[in-house]
Amino acid sequence: MKTIVATLALGALLAVTGTAGAKEWKTVRIASEGAYPPWNATDPSGKLIGFEVDLGNDLCKRMKVTCEFVAQDWDGIIPALQQGKYDAIMSGMTITGERKNVIDFSVPYGTEPSVFAVAAASPLAKSLNIGVDRSDLNNEAAAKPVIDKLAEALKGKSVGVQVSTIHIDFMEKHLSKVSMRSYDKMDNAGIDLASGRVDAILGDRSVVEAIVKAEPGKMVVVGPNIIGGVIGEGMGVGLRKADADLKKLFDTAIGEALKDGTVKKLSTQHFGYDITPN
Repeated sequence: MKTIVATLALGALLAVTGTAGAKEWKTVRIASEGAYPPWNATDPSGKLIGFEVDLGNDLCKRMKVTCEFVAQDWDGIIPALQQGKYDAIMSGMTITGERKNVIDFSVPYGTEPSVFAVAAASPLAKSLNIGVDRSDLNNEAAAKPVIDKLAEALKGKSVGVQVSTIHIDFMEKHLSKVSMRSYDKMDNAGIDLASGRVDAILGDRSVVEAIVKAEPGKMVVVGPNIIGGVIGEGMGVGLRKADADLKKLFDTAIGEALKDGTVKKLSTQHFGYDITPN
C-alpha cells in the first residue's frame, strides 16, 4: 500500500535540484488535483474550479503576478513541484511536520477537521457516534478513550482513505489494527462505500460531506470531528524550500486576504461555513 512516506522520500531526493536564489516572479504556476471538491474540482470543460482556484487567483492579484493553474494527480504532486513542473501547490494540502521536512509552506489559509462516513443502514451509523463532538489529538490523555472507542467500533471493518494523506497517517498511528484501503481519489472511496465494498471512509469534513450529499440517503457522516496531531496545522500553499521569496509573497497575500475577510467570504461561498484558521 502506498503512503506519503514514499512520496516524501522521492521529494527529498529531488529537493537538492530545487531552484536556488531569488527571482522576480511574474508568472506563478499553481498545481491542484481538481478532484477534491469543494477545495478544488474540474468542470465539464476540464477547467479547474473551486475554493482554492478562486483564492489563488485573488492571491496572485495581490502579489501582482499572473496565475496559471495546472492539474496534477495527488499521488506525485510533491515530486513534480521539486522537479519544477510548477511553482506552488494549492490542493487541500495539510501542513505537517513530515511534509515540512521536504517542502516549505505558506501560512495556513484554511483548516477543518477530519470525519468518518458510513452507509446509512450500517450498524456503524450508531456505533461510531460515541458521544464526543470533537477530539483534539494534541491532547493525548483526552484523545485516547476516543481512539479506543473508534477502534472497538471499527474492529473487523474496513476504512477507505486517499493515498499519501494525513488520513493514512492517522489510521497507521491510531487505528493500525483496522483494515484500510487506499484510493487515488476520495470520489472512488465514496463509490466503494456506497456499493458496500468498504465499511467507512475517512477524510476532510467538507470532502466527506460532499460525497455524502451526492448520494442522498445512502451515507451519513458519523463520529467526532478529529483535529490536531497527525491531522496537521491547516492547509497551506506548498512551495520549494529554495523559493523563500515566493513564500514571503504568499504569506503577505494570505495575511491580507484573511484580514479583509476574503478567505471567509470565499469559504462560506464554497463550503457553506467559515474555514478561516483560528
